[in-house]
Amino acid sequence: MKCALSSGLEFTTTQLCARMPDVSRVTVYRQIALLVDGSFLEVAGEQRVRGAVERRYRLRRHRPVIDADATAAMTMEDHRRGFAAAMAVLIAEFNAYLDRDEADPAADGVSYRQGMLWLSPDELAEMTRKMLGVLRDSVANEPTPGRAPYLLSPILFPTAPLQPETTQ
Repeated sequence: MKCALSSGLEFTTTQLCARMPDVSRVTVYRQIALLVDGSFLEVAGEQRVRGAVERRYRLRRHRPVIDADATAAMTMEDHRRGFAAAMAVLIAEFNAYLDRDEADPAADGVSYRQGMLWLSPDELAEMTRKMLGVLRDSVANEPTPGRAPYLLSPILFPTAPLQPETTQ
């Protein structure tokens, strides 16, 4: 869904349903509501169609960020809903990419990885600072010929407490 909106175009819920025929209308409506509530999508306009209000949606250029400051005010249920919405958007974006005729994951540098990091709170803060520094310049890039949009979705959370292996 988000890929359709990444182009800067505006779509109605009906148009989005047509682009995703394998997804039920109810699911599309729910996901749109979650994405609007989460500030990922915005209403670009409204018009009356046969007595009902039809809304056109577009992707917000500056997407919301759930960081350490934002999490302080969130409930566990807020986190569940927000993470589910973010994952639904990520899956939809990736599926839409794969469905394009010109999709070439190897040539396009597609990657996805998971890895375990053992970090103290200070190490975590330092790593985050460094990552933001590396990304800061690229985030400011504007669309130009020769540039393609890439979606970067870092996800960071502690896993179940494991004990590090010790040598004896």
